[in-house]
Amino acid sequence: MSSMSDQTHLEEQLAHLNRTVDDLSDIVARQETEISKLTHRVKMLMEREASREMDTGSSVPLADQRPPHY
Repeated sequence: MSSMSDQTHLEEQLAHLNRTVDDLSDIVARQETEISKLTHRVKMLMEREASREMDTGSSVPLADQRPPHY
């Protein structure tokens, strides 16, 4: 291969790698947003369940109780 062909090949590879990095960056950004939303929802559900357990008269919220095998 000539040096011009090698250079063209390397430039093509670099362009593909840059595209891949950009695509992966977009995916990670979307996942970060989704994880943040899901974390917020889980927190809300845990608070709601703890409130419900306290309303039923349980002295200790179920989430804070030891499992039966202890």
